[in-house]
Amino acid sequence: MNREGILIVISGFSGAGKGTLMKRLVEEYDGYALSISATTRKPRPGEKDGREYFFLSREQFEQKIADSALIEYAQYCDNYYGTPREYVEKELSEGHDVILEIEIQGALKIREQYPDALLLFVSTPSAKELRRRLSGRGTETQEVIDQRLRRAAQEAEGMEEYDYIVINDDLETCVRELHEIIHAAHFTPGRNKAFIEKMRKELEEN
Repeated sequence: MNREGILIVISGFSGAGKGTLMKRLVEEYDGYALSISATTRKPRPGEKDGREYFFLSREQFEQKIADSALIEYAQYCDNYYGTPREYVEKELSEGHDVILEIEIQGALKIREQYPDALLLFVSTPSAKELRRRLSGRGTETQEVIDQRLRRAAQEAEGMEEYDYIVINDDLETCVRELHEIIHAAHFTPGRNKAFIEKMRKELEEN
C-alpha cells in the first residue's frame, strides 16, 4: 500500500534535546526528511544555502509571504524565518515523513492548515533536569539560562495542544519511542480513508 508521508511538528523546551533527537532519528531510520527553513539572516561561516537554510533577501521572503508559498513564518531579531510549502509538499508526496522543528505558535498554525499533522512536544523529565542541561552547556550566562527557563514556563502552557509528549531522559530510548509513535500514526483510520473505502466497496461486491 503506497503511503503519503506525515507532516511531523516537533516543539519543546530549549535544552530538551530536540536537535539531537531529530538528527539521530534521521541517521537511524529511513524515510524521514528534515524540513529546511528559509531565512533573511546572513549565512554564518560554514553554512550553505539549501543545507542549513534557504537564504533569501527580505524582498524575496516577503514575495513568498504574498504568494502563500510559506506554511508558516515569524520574525525574530529583525529577520524572517519560515517553512517553504513547495519543499514540504514535495517530500510528503514522495512518501517521506517530514520533520519540522517549530515553536508552539507556528505548530498551531500548521495544525490549522494540515489537520493530520502529528504534533510532538519534547520535554526533559523535570524542570530541575532542564536547568541542569542548560547550565551544563557552559556557553550561556545565568541571565540567558533564566530567560530560557521563563520561556519554558510560558511554553508549558501549550503542551496539551500536542498529540504526544515525548520525555527525553535516555537518548536512545527516546529516539526509538519517537520512531514508534510516528510509525503507528501511519495506521490511524484518518490516514487510511482510501483503504477503508476500497475495503468497504470490495466487501459490498461479494
